[in-house]
Amino acid sequence: MERIPIPDGRDVRAVLDGSGADRVVVACPPHPQMGGSRSDRRLQAVGDAVGERGVACLRFDYGSWDEGRGERRDCLATLEWARERFDSVALFGYSFGAGVALLAAAEADPQPAAVSVLAPPARLDDGTETPPAVGDIDCPLQVCYGERDDTADWRPVVDAARERGAAVEGLPADHHFVGQGERVGSLVAQFVTR
Repeated sequence: MERIPIPDGRDVRAVLDGSGADRVVVACPPHPQMGGSRSDRRLQAVGDAVGERGVACLRFDYGSWDEGRGERRDCLATLEWARERFDSVALFGYSFGAGVALLAAAEADPQPAAVSVLAPPARLDDGTETPPAVGDIDCPLQVCYGERDDTADWRPVVDAARERGAAVEGLPADHHFVGQGERVGSLVAQFVTR
């Protein structure tokens, strides 16, 4: 595991699992005000699963809290850092990080090779709605959600994803996907490493 500062002026720090690969998945953590970080177990499960397929995982922590605006900038800076070093860059996000990933992917130029989100919220703390971003993403998109999740308002994102023809996967889980790390990791890895 290599520790990396991401240059963007917001003190973004990352860890890279699986150096030496030519492909990478950038992983956006959940809400930093709720303890979300790059060491989140769902991000680690995805990192482990993509690593088994020879793909690196770049898990990062956001800079100082900015209600979603700065966090999107952090994601875009991390994508840029990865694009300069890898042949192919995919994007994953969980919970708040799923909203960040959707918005950043829609804005990124070029867009990631693929985007997968888990438990995506319908809006970030700054009020920005995430479902419109689904229609602006031109790469392959996967939206995974917990069928018993009553924490994230995932339904509008799932509806937008279905309308777009994206891959949608419901899991028998709540927001935290307790005991389903391997299944989540495998599901995401299969999609983003195709």
